[in-house]
Amino acid sequence: MDSHWDLRNKTALITGGTKGIGLATLEEFVKLQANVCIVARNQSSIEQQISFWKQKGICVHGICADVSTTSGRDAIHQYVKEMWSQLDILVNNVATNIRKNTTDYTDEEYQHITATNITSTWDLLRLLHPLLQQSSSASIINVSSVASLKYIGSGAIYSMTKAALDQLTRYLSVEWAQDKIRVNGVLPWYTNTPLAKPVLDDPQKLQKILHNTPLGRVAEPQEVARVIAFLAMPASSYVTGANIRVDGGFSNVGLPS
Repeated sequence: MDSHWDLRNKTALITGGTKGIGLATLEEFVKLQANVCIVARNQSSIEQQISFWKQKGICVHGICADVSTTSGRDAIHQYVKEMWSQLDILVNNVATNIRKNTTDYTDEEYQHITATNITSTWDLLRLLHPLLQQSSSASIINVSSVASLKYIGSGAIYSMTKAALDQLTRYLSVEWAQDKIRVNGVLPWYTNTPLAKPVLDDPQKLQKILHNTPLGRVAEPQEVARVIAFLAMPASSYVTGANIRVDGGFSNVGLPS
């Protein structure tokens, strides 16, 4: 394989790496021969992935940490710093959501969603910046959502955090270019993941989604992960500041309120 199309000898950290898009990204990165470390809150799910790949002769690292907390982010930083002298790829994937009308949210729910979806990324980027600088061609991929662009009924807080993430991607792509760090984002539409399951299990909501998606189906996690993998590869070396929609054409149509 042409070296522009693999991740051989690259170090990669994926938050939320044991399910959904994060797990699919782990699978893609392993195929492309990256050295991967995953982050999740559930120790058993991490051990399951480590064991699964070990049986195939592949070493996957993992750390159990809650990215929504300062102590969790500090633990991730310390773990990666002790394991690797540089970080080539960072995938900020972890996210959560609570669907409510805006006036029904509690302060605690607001804090939880923002801490998980945007504060975690903000803090990890700053903590891991020195390790990313040590790479000659680091790549950051922020997993956002088309909820940052359109009303999709996902809740105001979720949409707001994803819009903030998009702007952070654009801003850092300029500020950190001097450090040879590329920063891009992917914006999925509804994808077959645990986070989307409550919506996709509702026949009426699913029909509305499919009707407003030109490709007529929801995405599989692997379809999003392949775009993430491309943005991590040397093949995308001149791509930075891009927020790529992986939405089956939905954002060209929109979902009526």
